[in-house]
Amino acid sequence: MNDSTKSSFTWKSQNAIPCPLEFELLSDQSNADEALSWARQGKGLLWQGDFHLARQMLQALTKRASVRKKAHRSQVSKGLAEQFHTHRLQLTQQHQLLNRLCIQIESDHSIALAKAPNVQDVLQHVWGSESQLSEASLPWRVSLKELLGWIGAYEWFKNGIPIDELGAGGSRKIHPHFGVFSPSRQDYLNLVFKAPLPASKEMVFDIGVGTGVLSAILLNRGMKHAVCTDLENRSLACAKDNFQRLGLMEKCTLIQTDLFPQGLADLIICNPPWLPGKARSPLERAVFDEDSHMLKGYLSGLKAHLTPQGEGWLIISDLAARLGLRSPTEIEECIALHGLEVIERHSILASHPKSQSTTDPFHLARASEITSLWRLGVKTSS
Repeated sequence: MNDSTKSSFTWKSQNAIPCPLEFELLSDQSNADEALSWARQGKGLLWQGDFHLARQMLQALTKRASVRKKAHRSQVSKGLAEQFHTHRLQLTQQHQLLNRLCIQIESDHSIALAKAPNVQDVLQHVWGSESQLSEASLPWRVSLKELLGWIGAYEWFKNGIPIDELGAGGSRKIHPHFGVFSPSRQDYLNLVFKAPLPASKEMVFDIGVGTGVLSAILLNRGMKHAVCTDLENRSLACAKDNFQRLGLMEKCTLIQTDLFPQGLADLIICNPPWLPGKARSPLERAVFDEDSHMLKGYLSGLKAHLTPQGEGWLIISDLAARLGLRSPTEIEECIALHGLEVIERHSILASHPKSQSTTDPFHLARASEITSLWRLGVKTSS
């Protein structure tokens, strides 16, 4: 059944998902194959049945639209980098199809479907003051897949992520805000916890602060003050929230800027996105660094902001090199180019779930992935 209420709703997406121009109405009796056919025609699929059955429909569509392994076998003649780009494009196309299954959120921010969850707190978390709309405002339509992501992100925020490197106790958690990269993968945190600190511990700059977890670990280890920078308001608000929860706010200064603040620091730490490439959505910015802007910007500006005996700590994985997205020597060459030298390199083998999954098309690269903390100093003249 076609939906004729074309102008009686507001489309909402945090992930730049475009609003379909036309909607078909789906119910509990709808057929997944027919729904997928409509989605491939560019139509939105507005669910009007049981909420739990909507999730089952999403699962059925996912199974039908999934990128098949044999598609990867046909690409064996391609280089690994080309295979990765092709796979990423296929996943993007798959997500575009799946995001056409939509849910309507009423003007009072409830979902008028059987067995639907209460999402008012979720919307407040994701949209902030934008969710405080009057009851007379229009209903929202959102991708079900994206909505489920919002719900999951709110649970991460509400429950917090225990961080062993912050010590024992329930208060030693990081609460990631929506849209801020979550430290769910913690192998690199152990590197920050164990690497020897510079002789002077007066000041650390945290470039791209995110949740604030790196500064929190370093302050707990004895650094006296942290100046934390980020371009994103979400990240600065998230870091502030976590510093307040951990009782560290008096030791922190938050600044909205690209890369470095003014002044010098004894330690400057940066954990840039690990893969060079263009982010295709706002949420991909934590993973993809177009033209390695942040990595190169950090290395090019590091020398000018270090105290005489200061150190720069670069945290980065070698997955990009293993996938052929970056030269194996590019990081070392960039370090040398900007008058820096490697004091020491601390590394750890990846232990995240994808590194263990033999069904991942890039399993061999992920299974051998190494994350490193590069301790850098200003190169001394010989």
